[in-house]
Amino acid sequence: MNKPFEPAHSLTGSEHASLDVSVIIPLLNEEESLPELTDRIHAAMSGVNRSFEIIYIDDGSTDRSFEVIRQLKSKHEFIKALQFRKNYGKSAALAEGFKIAAGRYVITMDADLQDDPAEIPNLIAKLEEGYDLVSGWKKRRFDPLSKTIPSRFFNFVTRVMTGITLHDFNCGLKGYRREVVRDVSLYGELHRYIPALAKWEGYQRITEIVVQHHPRKYGYSKFGLSRFVKGFLDLVTVVFLTRYTKRPLHFFGLIGTFFLMIGLGINTYLTVEWFMGSPIGSRPILFLGILLVLVGIQIITTGLIGEMITHHFQKQREFPIREKID
Repeated sequence: MNKPFEPAHSLTGSEHASLDVSVIIPLLNEEESLPELTDRIHAAMSGVNRSFEIIYIDDGSTDRSFEVIRQLKSKHEFIKALQFRKNYGKSAALAEGFKIAAGRYVITMDADLQDDPAEIPNLIAKLEEGYDLVSGWKKRRFDPLSKTIPSRFFNFVTRVMTGITLHDFNCGLKGYRREVVRDVSLYGELHRYIPALAKWEGYQRITEIVVQHHPRKYGYSKFGLSRFVKGFLDLVTVVFLTRYTKRPLHFFGLIGTFFLMIGLGINTYLTVEWFMGSPIGSRPILFLGILLVLVGIQIITTGLIGEMITHHFQKQREFPIREKID
C-alpha cells in the first residue's frame, strides 16, 4: 500500500460534481433486503451530513426487487435505479452505475446486507486523506469454509500477480474518487480486479481498511465455486492487460523465442548427426524440431502484429491527468 499524498484537484470532464457521494449497489433477487439496506444507508449518510444518491442496478432479477425499488423511490428522492433485461453480471452492473454516478466519491457495496453501510463514512474519510481507492477488508468473515478458504488462496495469488498488497480483492465494499471509475473499463468478470485496473491507469494511491462483515440475513448466495475458476482466468487477463498491452512482443516474444530456441537446438543436434553419417529422415525428433521452430516463429509474429496495433492506437489514447495548470 502506498502512503497518501495531499489531495489534488483533478480537472475532469465534470470538475465539480453536484453530489458528495454516489452509492452504487448491484443486485440480483434481493427484494427482502432492499428496504432495510436503504434505511441503513440513509442513516449512515445523515450522520455525516453529506449529499448523496443511491444507485440500484438490478441485474435481471426474477423476483420483486425492482418493484420494491419503485416503492422506495416514491419515498426517497435520492434513489436512482436501472434494470437489465437479463442477467449480465456484476461487472456490467458496476460499469453502468459508474456511468451515471454524480458524486465526488463513489462507494460500491453488495445488496445482501453483509456489507455494513456504517462503514461508508470511514471509506470517505480515508479517501479524503488523499487516496484514490480504498478497499474493504473483511478480516472477520461470516461465510462457510467453502468460500473463505478458496478466497484466501485467491487473494494470495492475486497479491503476488498484481503487486497490490490488499487482503480482500473480492470485497464489494470499496470507495473511489470519481475520476477512477471514469477511467477504469469493466467487462466480463473484471470487477474483482478494479484495484489492478486502476493502478494500470496511473492511480497508485490504493489502500484498505478493515470493515465489519455480517452473516447473510435474507436469501442465498449467488456465487458458487465456479466463480474462482473464472476468477483465475480473469486474473490472467488482467495481468496481460496491465503488463503487456503496451508491449505485446515482450509476452509473445518470450514464449516464441523459447520454442524457437528449443527447435533450433534439436535441429542443430540432428544436423551434426547427419554430417556424421546417421540417417535422420525417419526420426520423430526431426518433426518435433521443425514444429517447434514454426510455432516459435508464428508466436513471435503474433507479438509483432500486436506491436503494430498497439502503436496505432497508442497515438489515439487519452492519458489520465491528475492536475493541470494553465
